[in-house]
Amino acid sequence: MAYYPSKSNWSQKLFFILLKLFAFLVLFFLILPLLIVIPLSFNAEPYFSFTQSMLNLDPNAYSLKWYQAFFTTPIWLTAIKNSLLVAVISTFLATLLGTLAALGLNAPSMPFKRLTMAIFLSPMIVPLIITAAGMFFFYAKFNLVGSYLGLILAHTSLGIPFVIITVSAALKNFDQSLYNAARLCGATPLKAFFTITFVLIKPGVLSGALFAFVTSLDEIVLVLFLAGPEQRTIPRQMFSGLREQINPTILAVSSILTLTTLLLLIILLMLRHREKTDESILE
Repeated sequence: MAYYPSKSNWSQKLFFILLKLFAFLVLFFLILPLLIVIPLSFNAEPYFSFTQSMLNLDPNAYSLKWYQAFFTTPIWLTAIKNSLLVAVISTFLATLLGTLAALGLNAPSMPFKRLTMAIFLSPMIVPLIITAAGMFFFYAKFNLVGSYLGLILAHTSLGIPFVIITVSAALKNFDQSLYNAARLCGATPLKAFFTITFVLIKPGVLSGALFAFVTSLDEIVLVLFLAGPEQRTIPRQMFSGLREQINPTILAVSSILTLTTLLLLIILLMLRHREKTDESILE
């Protein structure tokens, strides 16, 4: 399928071809580190480089022991538990609060809409180091530093902007007359919302939830400021491993996180496709 106008001359077609080639080269440059990390995670030796045996494709040079260490070592198991606990709860809160905020921001009677939107989206704009420092001093007054509650609230604040953006985008294509028709037919506001509004904006809600989950799972700056020894997450443990004891288990963890993110991205693309299909059906 051509991505350039059919009536373009040869110079314009050449430009588009070179532009696509440049885009693919940039993409390859960005994913090249990932292509190196994944094979290295199967290295049987405790090195961060390819051994001669690996280059010769010797089966004995490859091993799953670093993946086994990730799922069996107590300190990594604790990190997995903490990461999933914080990510799941913060994603739920971010999705709930972000959806409610998006509904309010898209209401016609909402005052100071642009200012309020800017405030909600500020965690995405302000550098994380500043946000983390501010949260540290604020949470310290309420004894939330070094607690699961403080870490969950911090991750929730980072996930809310993603949910607001995706839900707001879904609401722009929402036909308000469908909700009004349900109300005229006798449905309560709550029933009309869950049977009409929520069903149509659900792909946007799920997309925002996936973004919030990935953001929480990969977050390190807030964890360094707010987490205590008991709240050590996977990124925090990776950071400590690089500083204190270099271990190829970090490569295995990086590969798992990369593949997890890729899987969530595929799910996100499927949701986007479903959203476009629903829009075309409504039209």
